[in-house]
Order: sequence, then C-alpha cells, then structure tokens
Amino acid sequence: MARVKRGLAAHKRHRNLLAQTKGYRHGRKKVYRLAKQAWLKAGQHAFAHRRAKKRDFRGLWIIRINAAIRPHGLSYSQFMHQLKLAKIDLDRKVLAQLALEEPQEFSDLVARVSQTSKPTTVSV
Repeated sequence: MARVKRGLAAHKRHRNLLAQTKGYRHGRKKVYRLAKQAWLKAGQHAFAHRRAKKRDFRGLWIIRINAAIRPHGLSYSQFMHQLKLAKIDLDRKVLAQLALEEPQEFSDLVARVSQTSKPTTVSV
C-alpha cells in the first residue's frame, strides 16, 4: 500500500490564518495558537463595531446639524420638529452634509421651515 503523508490541510489552514493576522504585534502574528485567539477576538470586535459605527455617525450628524442651526436661533429638536411639520423628509446624513458643504442652501431650508406655522392646540 502507498504511504500517506499527512499534515497538508493543517499546514494550509495555519498558513492562511497567519496570513490573516499579518500586521498584528508580537506572537499574535507568528504563533498559531495566539494568532487564532487574536483573529477570533478581532472578528467579535469587528461585528460589534459595525453596529456601533452607525450610532456614532448618527450622533455626529446630529451634532453638525445642531451646530449649523444654532446661529438661526433654533435648537436641533425644534428644527427637526418643524421639518416634520413642513413634511420635508430629509434624513440626518443629508441635512448634516448640506449644512457642511452648502451653508447657503441650508440657510434657505431653515428659512423655509421657519415659515411653517405651528399647529394650534385646543385644550378641552
């Protein structure tokens, strides 16, 4: 019977994982056991932070809109409420981009929204 030499698949698996951990520091890039732990943990962080990134950007957009709206005498929440009353459906990303890159257009939008009359509430 022919001789079977083993270890090819394991060697390939090790080599591929070590290639993925290239750039890590110390034993985490050259020792398979440490590299595997680091690679798994990095995957967990990547998964969690893909979601955290969305929260972070939403917060950044809100800060930018608030900073752009303050000189017009409004707060962020007032502005968003008036946008809703005026039936203008622009998301925060677009509003922040508009405030940053096209300040004149943003000012025109604020002026247009400010003209929207507030609904009168009737107390019973």
